[in-house]
Amino acid sequence: MISILVNDICPILVIMLLGYLCGKFYFFDNDQRQGLNKLVLNIALPAALFISIVKATRKMFAQDIILTLISIFGVVGLFMLSYYLDKLFFHRTTQQAAVCALIAGSPTIGFLGFAVLDPIYGNNASTNLVIGIVSIVVNAITIPLGLALINKGQAIAKKKAKANNNKGTNVEVEDIKKQGSTKIKQKVMVTIPDGVPVTDAEAKALKEKGLEREIDLARAEIADHADEPHKPMDPTLRSVIDAIKQPVAAAPLIAVLCVLIGIRIPTAWAPTFDLIAKANAGVAVLAAGLALSTVKFSINKEVLWNTFFRLFLTPAVIVLVAYLCGMGSDPTKISMLCLATALPPAFSGIIISSRYNIYVKEGASSVAVSTVFFAVSCIFWIWLLPILAHLF
Repeated sequence: MISILVNDICPILVIMLLGYLCGKFYFFDNDQRQGLNKLVLNIALPAALFISIVKATRKMFAQDIILTLISIFGVVGLFMLSYYLDKLFFHRTTQQAAVCALIAGSPTIGFLGFAVLDPIYGNNASTNLVIGIVSIVVNAITIPLGLALINKGQAIAKKKAKANNNKGTNVEVEDIKKQGSTKIKQKVMVTIPDGVPVTDAEAKALKEKGLEREIDLARAEIADHADEPHKPMDPTLRSVIDAIKQPVAAAPLIAVLCVLIGIRIPTAWAPTFDLIAKANAGVAVLAAGLALSTVKFSINKEVLWNTFFRLFLTPAVIVLVAYLCGMGSDPTKISMLCLATALPPAFSGIIISSRYNIYVKEGASSVAVSTVFFAVSCIFWIWLLPILAHLF
């Protein structure tokens, strides 16, 4: 226990603190922070996931089918539980509860998965398979699901506002019209009904008046792809496709397909992937500290609940289900799965929160507090899991 704390957990905390201090003293600007995030999520992590999963075999997949099912149904089920409990306990709207679930219900497996699990359990196929499965679930299932719920909630808000004939706010919005191949910018006066999600331009105009408003997911997605020649795609379907196209989701999916089909990656290729993959853990933890330095947070009941749900309730449910499903004969895999789902909130949740101006204050606070308390929860699970293994 002491060796794990000193050799594995302390380095993570020290590097995260270094990243926090670098952020606070402006050692990295915003573009450089984004560059580090892209290095982790688009290059280093996909390389690490791909090369580690393709080393597995179909036999290992068959043996780990229970672990895979627990990961899928456990993570998605707890994501939805977070969504419903936030609506029930704190009376949040559908879109606010969806962002809460993206934060409290999703672990930051991309940033901290390898950094936490590899030093404790070793860089082997079993460890990396757990990280890969949870990464696929978070990036290819819960994020599109969260965006779909946001879209649903905003549609309800627009319908309700229209039915109530809400009074609006008059603002001057910049509009772009096309005349042939030329784009002409002009200012137009519009009335925006109260309580309705708005476009980016309308949000900017409202902010100039000191008013904050949610940005409409559907209209923002269509605007982002407005120059595409085909008919705008349904935003929910697009969010699913865009999520799967991201390297952090595509790499493990391709690796899994390679294993199932029986395609073996030449051994000579491994050093190339391994070299960039080695950058993942250290840079990811540093980037997490940098992200934490940009967050202003406060503590209230909802933030504490989100922290408890993310760091303690989620892994507790996963461990319980694992033992009930007969995984007790392999406590190491239960321990891996526990720590993989006990990580702080996924940073994608706070990015979505900031992008659409939904649940920003509570979301940022939940991410910050959970990341700080992870030092306590990680030690707690490392202490408790061996005791449970002896009992069962």
